[in-house]
Amino acid sequence: MHINNSERLKFRLMDAQDAQALWQIDQDPQVMKYLNGGKPTSMEQVNSVFIPRMEKYRDSKLGWGIWQVSNKLTDEYLGWVLIRPMAFFTDSPNVKDLELGWRFFQSTWGKGYATEAVKNAVVANTDVSHVSALAVADNAGSIGVMKKMGMSFVRAYLHTDPIGDFDAVHYQMSLNS
Repeated sequence: MHINNSERLKFRLMDAQDAQALWQIDQDPQVMKYLNGGKPTSMEQVNSVFIPRMEKYRDSKLGWGIWQVSNKLTDEYLGWVLIRPMAFFTDSPNVKDLELGWRFFQSTWGKGYATEAVKNAVVANTDVSHVSALAVADNAGSIGVMKKMGMSFVRAYLHTDPIGDFDAVHYQMSLNS
């Protein structure tokens, strides 16, 4: 599966060679505010936690992984979009409901890049019945993207994850309608 370029954006599936780019976006405390309270990620954390975790769900054939999003005209790195099965790090991942996530440089916020990128990721995934996204309840920016996508609120709950639990809101959209 491949994500086609949009009017303004191009996509590339990232891998372990992209550690520097993954680290770079995590250096802005505003980008990290709702992820860990605003603490920049160290290169050691990228290499010892983030990359091995990404490699567990990365599947170029299915399109699962982290997709770099760049400006189609200037090639500027804007951020990334995550695609993986919901509940991937449990005993029963849901391959028919893909979790979408995103992280974009603060300089790109408010320009519609995240919504455009996530919409392109959804269009590329025709073998699934639903797409979902999670955020902390006070992350208005991410929740705004979810709503612009057409996702609806499902529940608020304690999301458990091997790297840390958090109080989450879950939004979802059916792709069968």
